[in-house]
Amino acid sequence: MKAAPQAQIRLIDLQELDTSLDRLAHRRRTLAELAEIERLEGRLTELRDAIVAAETEVGDLQREQKKAEQDVEQVRTRADRDQQRLDSGQVTSAKDLGSLQAEIESLHRRQSDLEEVVLEIMERSEQAEGRVAALRADRSAAQDELTGVAGNRDAAEREIDDEAGTTTAARTAVAKDVPDELLALYEKLRGQFGGVGAAKLYRGACQGCHLALNTVDLNRIRTAADDEVIRCEECRRILVRTPESGL
Repeated sequence: MKAAPQAQIRLIDLQELDTSLDRLAHRRRTLAELAEIERLEGRLTELRDAIVAAETEVGDLQREQKKAEQDVEQVRTRADRDQQRLDSGQVTSAKDLGSLQAEIESLHRRQSDLEEVVLEIMERSEQAEGRVAALRADRSAAQDELTGVAGNRDAAEREIDDEAGTTTAARTAVAKDVPDELLALYEKLRGQFGGVGAAKLYRGACQGCHLALNTVDLNRIRTAADDEVIRCEECRRILVRTPESGL
């Protein structure tokens, strides 16, 4: 392939701009804020799940408390009814009186036990409600932190995008100075070799693979026409000759 020496030199300018764009893209993909956002989003998911579980526990305890309170009321009502029978004098048999008094005492004990159950449920419910409140506060703090980090990410991305826009415009201008055939080869090689399609020959070494050329290859390049497009025998990238090539 043939290309004017100046067009080949422009490949190095193009490569530098492409390398800058690759670095910017890498910076954008690896912003510290992205990992922090992922962590915070995971934390928020955990908190949402924990809140649902805690709210479910509160609901279950409220239903359990309501049932226990109904049981207390039923026992109290029955005890009151028996007490009224006892106080009314309707029961005259000593045996029936004894049975009625024993039942009232049993109901009072049962009521006391059930009231203890209600108190225990109320304590558990209060603790569960406290957990819900604490989890909601944690969620709010995590959401605020996420909002702040997302803002920092957006600012960093805007800065990178602005720089990438400027660099892309410069690349477009430089690419116009490179013949289509040479540009196509350069793009192909960039895709094959990690983003580097062209490199300088600097003091007898390829700056693409950083290997020194042997004497035979250097002699071949010395005798090549100025417009001959040279390829590195080691890495196959386009090798651009400059006054610092050491030829």
